Amino acid sequence: MITKMKKLTFLVFYKEYKEFLDRMGELGVLHVIEKQQGALDNAEVQEQMRLLSRYAAAIEALQKVEAASPNPSQGGELGSAMTESPLLGRGRGEASVLLEQYDQLLADKAANEQRQQLLIKDEQALAPWGDFDPASVERLVKAGYDINFFACAPRLYKEEWESEYNAIVINQDKSKVYFITVTAPGTEISIEAEMCRLPQTSLGNVVAELEALKAGNTAIEQKIATFAANHLSDLKAAHEALQSEISFAKVALSADSVAGDKLMLLQGWAPEKVLPEVRESLDKTGHFYQIDDPTPEDDIPIQLSNNKFFRLFEPLTKLYMLPKYGELDLTMFFAPFFLVFFGLCLGDMGYGALIMLALPIFTKLFQLINPEFKSSLVFLFGLSTVICGTLTGTAFGFSLYDIDLPFFQKMKALLFQDNQAMFYLSLIIGCVQILFGMMLKAVNLTIQLGFKYAVSTIGWILLLVGVAVGVLTGSTGSVWFMVVMILAGCMVLLYNSPGKNIFLNIGLGLWDAYNMVTGLLGDVLSYVRLFALGLSGGILASVFNSLATGMSPDVPVLGFIVTAIIFVIGHGLNIFMNILGSMVHPMRLTFVEFFKNSGYEGGGNAYKPFKK
Repeated sequence: MITKMKKLTFLVFYKEYKEFLDRMGELGVLHVIEKQQGALDNAEVQEQMRLLSRYAAAIEALQKVEAASPNPSQGGELGSAMTESPLLGRGRGEASVLLEQYDQLLADKAANEQRQQLLIKDEQALAPWGDFDPASVERLVKAGYDINFFACAPRLYKEEWESEYNAIVINQDKSKVYFITVTAPGTEISIEAEMCRLPQTSLGNVVAELEALKAGNTAIEQKIATFAANHLSDLKAAHEALQSEISFAKVALSADSVAGDKLMLLQGWAPEKVLPEVRESLDKTGHFYQIDDPTPEDDIPIQLSNNKFFRLFEPLTKLYMLPKYGELDLTMFFAPFFLVFFGLCLGDMGYGALIMLALPIFTKLFQLINPEFKSSLVFLFGLSTVICGTLTGTAFGFSLYDIDLPFFQKMKALLFQDNQAMFYLSLIIGCVQILFGMMLKAVNLTIQLGFKYAVSTIGWILLLVGVAVGVLTGSTGSVWFMVVMILAGCMVLLYNSPGKNIFLNIGLGLWDAYNMVTGLLGDVLSYVRLFALGLSGGILASVFNSLATGMSPDVPVLGFIVTAIIFVIGHGLNIFMNILGSMVHPMRLTFVEFFKNSGYEGGGNAYKPFKK
C-alpha cells in the first residue's frame, strides 16, 4: 500500500525561519519540495558538495584499505601523532585537516609511483649496457673521443664497423646487438643502427633508488592503513554532519521570499498519519500553515506502507521503481508468487534446508544481490525451496522417493510430480499470474480514471476465462459460450478508448487484440523457465554426485576424502549459480510479465523527510 500524503504550505517570518527549520528537522516528517536551482546558484552549498564528494571518495578508499588490512598497526610516527592530535572530534574544520593529511599521503604515494615509473624506464634502457660509470665516458670525451651508443638487429650488424668506427659490441640477445663506437671528434658515422640516448646515471644507482622508493611506498601504504584504522570513523562522522548541513541548506534555499522579503514561503509533504504531531508542534509556535489534499499535477513522494510480511518484499519493488501516487502498490500481490517462483527454480529440499540452517551465511550472499534483503526473507526462500522440492523429491541431487521406506513412498504418492507435470504446472502458474495481473489492471484503471476505462480489460479477462472454461469442459459450442464471447468482444472493441468515435474504437480494439494474442503467448511461455531452471539444477546436482562417486579411488580413507571434496565443491558451485538464477528469473517474470499485464507504470519518487 501507499501512504496517504498531505501537502503543507508554511509562511514564516524571515527572522524565525532558521528556528522553524530546526523544529521541522527535529520532527523529521516533512518532505520538502526543494528548488534545485537555489542550491545550484549558491556558492557555499556548491563548495560543501565538493567537500562532501572528497569525504565520500576518501571513505570509500579507506574502507577498502581497512578491509584489506583487518588488523593494521596502530603504531608508527604518523599514527601516534594523529592519535594524540588535539584536533580530533572538534568539528568539521578539524575533520578537513584530517582530509588534507590523507590527501597528502595520496600525493606522496602518487609522486613515489611516478618516480618509480621513470626509473623503471631508465633501468630498461641501461640494463643491456651493464653497470658502468657515466663519468668514465665523460673522461674519454674530454680526452678527445666521441662515444656513441647504438643498437640494431643481429642481421644488420656489420663487422667492418669495427675497423671503420672502432665499434665494440657490449651485449647481444636474440633481438638486438648493443655496441659503441669510438671515433675522433667530427667523424661522420653512417651506419644502419638506432642511436641510443642513455640516462646520465649508472644502472646501480637506478636499482638502488628503485629499491629505496619501493620501501618508501610500503611505508606510505602502512601509514594509510594506520590512518584508516585511526580516523575512518572521524571522516564518516564528518561526512554525515556535512550531509546534514547540505540538506539543511537546500531546504533553507527552497523557500520563496514574499511580502517584501519579510516572509518565507515553504511547501512540503507529510504522511496523513503524522499530521496531529505536526499540528501540535506548529500550534505552539504560532507559524501559519495550510494543509491541502494532493492534486493530479503534484509530484507526490511515495512511502510504501505494508505489514511486516509484505514489507520484506519492498526491496524488490524498489529494485524496479516505486509506483506513482494513486497507483496500486503491487508488493503484496507479487510477494506470494515470487516465493513460489524461487522455490520452483531452486527446487531441491537439501538446498532449501541448507539455506535455513546456514541462514547468516546465505543472508550475506543474498545481500550481495540487494543489501536491503532481511534474514527472515532469506529463511522464507529456503522454506519455499523445501516445500517445492517435495514435488520432485530431490535433496542434493538424490531422489528421496527412490528410497524404499514407507514415509517416502507415502510422500511420493501424495506429492510427486514428474517432468511433464512440472512443465504444465509452470504454464498454469503463468496463466494464473497473468490473469491476476489483468484483474489488478482493471482495479487500477477504475481507481485512477473510472470504471469505463477498465471495461476493455474486463472484457479480455472474460474472454480468456471463458475460452479456458469452454475448452476444459468441452462446451465451446454451447449457447453460454457464444454469449460470453460476444459480450467480451463488444467490451474489447467498443470500450478500448472511451470517449473516441466507434470506428476508431473498433480499429484500436483490433490492433490491441493482435498485440494481446501475440504478447500473451510469449508471456505464458516465459514461465517455462520455472520448470527449466529447476530441472537443470537437479541434473547438475546429480552429475556432481556421479563425479564424486566415480572419481573416488579404491582407498578407504582417501576415497572418502576425494568424494567429500568433489561433493562439497560441486554442490557449492551449483547452489551459488542456482540462487542467482532463482533470483534473477523470478524478478524478470515479475517486472516484465506481471507488471506489464497489471498496467504498472511506476516512476514515483521516494519519500525523504528532512531530518536533523
